[in-house]
Amino acid sequence: MEPVIYELSAPGRCAAHLPELDVPASQLPPEHLLREDLDLPEVSELDLMRHYVRLSQLNHGVDVGMYPLGSCTMKYNPKVNEEAARITGLVETHPYQPVETVQGNLAIMHELQGYLAELGGFEAVSLQPAAGAHGELSGTLMIRAYHRDRGDDQRTIMLIPDSAHGTNPASTAMVGMETVEVRSDARGNMEIEALKPHLNERLAGLMLTNPNTLGLYDEHVLEVCRLVHEAGGLVYGDGANFNALMGIVKPGDVGFDVLHYNLHKTFSTPHGGGGPGSGPVGAAPTLADYLPGPIVARDENEAGATAYRFVMPERSIGRIKSFYGHFGIMVRAYAYIRMLGAQGLLDSSMAAVLNANYLQAILSEVYPLPYDRVCMHEFVLQGRLEDAPDVRALDIAKRLIDFGFHPPTNYFPLIVPEALMIEPTETESKQTLDRFAEAMLRIAQEAREDPELLQNAPHHAPLRRLDEVRAAREPVLSWQRPEDDPATDETE
Repeated sequence: MEPVIYELSAPGRCAAHLPELDVPASQLPPEHLLREDLDLPEVSELDLMRHYVRLSQLNHGVDVGMYPLGSCTMKYNPKVNEEAARITGLVETHPYQPVETVQGNLAIMHELQGYLAELGGFEAVSLQPAAGAHGELSGTLMIRAYHRDRGDDQRTIMLIPDSAHGTNPASTAMVGMETVEVRSDARGNMEIEALKPHLNERLAGLMLTNPNTLGLYDEHVLEVCRLVHEAGGLVYGDGANFNALMGIVKPGDVGFDVLHYNLHKTFSTPHGGGGPGSGPVGAAPTLADYLPGPIVARDENEAGATAYRFVMPERSIGRIKSFYGHFGIMVRAYAYIRMLGAQGLLDSSMAAVLNANYLQAILSEVYPLPYDRVCMHEFVLQGRLEDAPDVRALDIAKRLIDFGFHPPTNYFPLIVPEALMIEPTETESKQTLDRFAEAMLRIAQEAREDPELLQNAPHHAPLRRLDEVRAAREPVLSWQRPEDDPATDETE
């Protein structure tokens, strides 16, 4: 085992030297906030470099291998997007600069607003939300403001399917609304008969993910939207699965009043690792005036000169983030859209759906498929085999690590016991999909012949299976010398 960086520490070693100050030195904080000694490692530049490179090699990532984490769209991010986001004139601008000095930035934002509005079928888009759940919060605030403006203060019920992301009820609760769950039917759609009793004067809206977290397009979505609207409610679209829809279906045309996009999923910036994300919100004419702001507007004078400026929508819910959103993620999304064009975006979604159905067809021969339908960009299997009753979904996922693949999403959605939620994305080749399928089929055979092999997996990862319950209840958030580690204290 390689020594950790603290064990390499020796007095006097230094990995970096700060340059001489060319500005006045600032005052130190008050004395009671200062420590006389700070136990940081003293190491050479070489030790420091090897430490961080070694850590990076322990991690799995999209650039290392397939990452079929369902509902996350962990697809490859073309490096040209990274180059675009690092253009000096973009990366070194500051939100406090006068608008006239950042016209290029605003031009990108304005065009991106238009592209997203076109893809979603919406009147207008705000780029301000910082992540998907932040977009959800914005959408629910917009729905609440809409009803209050109409004097419908009693409309405080938000309907949410039982297959929804956990952030949906959380966002609802954060704005003071009440969540009511609606069950799914035998084909994985929202059950119409379960919806109807809630179509009354208390209904604020419905939060619907479509395709849903089962990877299925709701076959009744037009009727669902119509019923909610006839009852005076609005329809919010969770756009986490928009990667299946680009150029195929516009949610605004289907009947959604507001929807968030995940730029860090659909538009090629892999999410995870602490972010950043970006969750723009698109709105139909019903809610366009309530979008968070500011948004970017474009003006032309009589001579044809173009200028961009920030404006607040007429009934805006206001700012929901400092400044204007995560600009670097916007640039990546803009580059991705411009690079692919309309046909390329359509091809991407078609390939994502094709890849998912290809894998589903192979794996459903062995693993139980709870909803036997053509899927969209992802699908859900059950990680429980009749002839291997001692093996669970978690064991299958852990064993998959030994084959060099990141596990799929486990135990979600909650309505499928022992769920394995698989999303291959459009960026994986048929050869990679075949290797993944082969690994899954071999694991199923191992589950029948040698279940302990799975129960003790992974065997070839840097760390073996962890005690996840203890890790959650007794987290160790900083390095400890072996003699100070409670786990090695024989007196305990």
